[in-house]
Amino acid sequence: MTLQQQIRSARMRTVLVLIMFVVLMAVIVAAINVAFGSGYGLIMGMVAVGYGIFGYIAAGSIVASASGARKIAKEDAPELFRTVENAAIAAGLAKTPDIYIIDDPAPNAFAAGRTPDKAYIAATTGILQLLDKRELEGVVAHEMAHVRNRDVRLMTLAAVMVGVISMVADMLLWSMVFSGNRNSNNPLGAILAIVAIILAPIGAALLQMTLSRRREYLADATAAELTGDPEGLARALYKLAADQRPLAKVNRATAHLWIESPLRDNKGMRSSMAGLFDTHPPLQDRIDRLQEMGGFTLPPIPKGAADA
Repeated sequence: MTLQQQIRSARMRTVLVLIMFVVLMAVIVAAINVAFGSGYGLIMGMVAVGYGIFGYIAAGSIVASASGARKIAKEDAPELFRTVENAAIAAGLAKTPDIYIIDDPAPNAFAAGRTPDKAYIAATTGILQLLDKRELEGVVAHEMAHVRNRDVRLMTLAAVMVGVISMVADMLLWSMVFSGNRNSNNPLGAILAIVAIILAPIGAALLQMTLSRRREYLADATAAELTGDPEGLARALYKLAADQRPLAKVNRATAHLWIESPLRDNKGMRSSMAGLFDTHPPLQDRIDRLQEMGGFTLPPIPKGAADA
């Protein structure tokens, strides 16, 4: 299967996942209707839709604010600007994405925005210090691949949906707390509401993971095509795996946007469930695929780094 065929196949799967998001939201509203009545469910559904529309329209600004990213001018980081401009030309984009910087020593980067024309690429100060020119070109090409493949729109929409589902689950929880007497008169509704409160965020996280993992592999392959240098990106991923500094600002809803998962915690439920909720495939797997593409070999990621 060619790269373009993989991209088209991923888009079809994405449509199915987005439909599942809608179904999950409908299940929550149905649980609300049973527990509190159709009027209450209608109000909460309207609030969720309004919040979702606003969140999608303002998603780029919201993500930038949540991550502490600020827009910069060319004179602030001329090397980074040249790298982004070259990647945009290689990707055939009509407009070079804006560039944002995050003052954080942890190395990471992401792309966001509703459309390629409104997309931007953000990088931490840590990743600019850690990577050499060749490696930075690989990372920028990876993020540019998300822009060219229209991933930014879909991943931004996924972030909004996760936020909406989490918000509605929280609203449902507080409604349960403040309507104890009414719940006692409708035990079935109370049970359905509790199940929705527990399972809805889990379902949203699983759908988010399903949506993002394969797209990371595709972005890696597209980046290798744009630069003609899969080893540059592989070396960058290797360095990211070895660096254990966590990001200062981490948000579960936007974790899938980053080139490497910013959720560094390898303890508790997330570890015991073998990375079930990881939004990214293992870095070693991504490096292995790039090695197959480029015919080069890097040492295995040290076990301690791979576990984290």
